[in-house]
Order: sequence, then structure tokens, then C-alpha cells
Amino acid sequence: MKYVKYLLGFIVLLILIFFGSGLLTPSVYYESEIIVNKSAKESWAVMSDESKLPQWIKGFKKTELISGTKNSVGAVSKIYIDDNGQEMTMQETIKEIKPNALMSMKFTMDFMDMDYEMHMKENNGKTTINSKSTTVGNGLFAKSIVSFMRGSMKSQEDENLQSLKKVIEENTTDYFQNPKTVGTEEEKN
Repeated sequence: MKYVKYLLGFIVLLILIFFGSGLLTPSVYYESEIIVNKSAKESWAVMSDESKLPQWIKGFKKTELISGTKNSVGAVSKIYIDDNGQEMTMQETIKEIKPNALMSMKFTMDFMDMDYEMHMKENNGKTTINSKSTTVGNGLFAKSIVSFMRGSMKSQEDENLQSLKKVIEENTTDYFQNPKTVGTEEEKN
């Protein structure tokens, strides 16, 4: 009987720690950073290219514009992610854009919300890309789980940015073609 009391006491202690963590840490903040050997202009173009998103965002499937103008402040899109065979959706709202410098978004999901910023700064032909994320669980249970997920969320962002670095540095798409040189000879005349 004494062992049952100890076991119950231990279980209650774990529950208190779990929910206490959600109360004491209602949001989780983390940053990631990479440096790419390309200009901010090209880095921005590659990062913004929807066809390249599956190459650097783990599990990315597709995006659907819900309202607003694509890639502009106020645009709302539905994002589809494959999370280990389960389809997950989230709503993305663009909060701020400064081309070649800043993209700020809010992601809303049933379980949690995330404020996400991606900053780009060029120096001597190289671009530092820094992401900042603040995640908040929706409800005490979700806040408690999110408080324990900081490490895995940061690891996923580090992995995504390393993939983005590779996609940018291996990019062969010319996003800045001179319109007068694009097309066939007949179209130019």
C-alpha cells in the first residue's frame, strides 16, 4: 500500500510539473541563422519561390490563397504540411514585408499560434538570414506541451534554414532576366 501512495504522489508531481511548465512558460522563443554566398536579392527570390518551398520546408505540400494579394501584407493562405504521413493545415497571414530584408507572418493552428520573422542582411555579397519564432499553445495543455517542444522546434527550424541555404546556393533560376532578352527571336521582333 505504501508503494501505491508513492506512485500516486509521483504521478501527481509529474502532472503538476507538466501543467506548471505551461503556466510558467506560456510562450517559447527561438532564433536560427545562416549565411549564404548569394545576394539578398537572389536569396529573397529563391525563398519566395513557391515551387522551391518543398525543397527547404520539411513536409511542405502546397499553399492556397484564401484572401488578399499573394505575397503582400494582409494576404491569408492555407498551408498544407505532411507531418509523418498526417496532413496538417495552418493559416498564414502576412504581417509585414520589406523586399530583400524582412518577411513577418503569423501562423495559426488548432493547437498553437506562431509569430515568425525572417530577416535578410547583405554584406560583401553574402547574406545573413535570421529567423525569429515565438510560439504559444492554445490552452493550458497545449502551452504545457509547447514548453517542452522548444528544442525540437528549434532543431526543425535549423534544419529548414540549412536546406534553404543549400537551395539558394545551388540556385540556377534567373529571377532577374532582362525582359528584352527573354523569348524567341520572333517574339523580340
